[in-house]
Amino acid sequence: MMKKVIVACGGAVATSTVAANKIRELAKREGIPVEVSQCRVNELESKKDNVDLIVTTAKVKKDYGVPVVHGVAFISGVNIAATEEKILDVLKD
Repeated sequence: MMKKVIVACGGAVATSTVAANKIRELAKREGIPVEVSQCRVNELESKKDNVDLIVTTAKVKKDYGVPVVHGVAFISGVNIAATEEKILDVLKD
């Protein structure tokens, strides 16, 4: 079953692209079919429907009714394994 992931950052360009590519690589490595799209954090409310996971590179406190993982590790290189584990917990569910 295809999992849908939204990757959000402030501008929907630089950091979300890096994180989105890392998530695609992770899903491929784990054999999980995934559709990854990108948006700005301020667009999440309108794009959250039918999404399995939201990954942000910006701080988000709002509850969208969808699991949210802070993906700054993909940018900083710190705690990548823990972030990947959180993402896989949702995608394998």
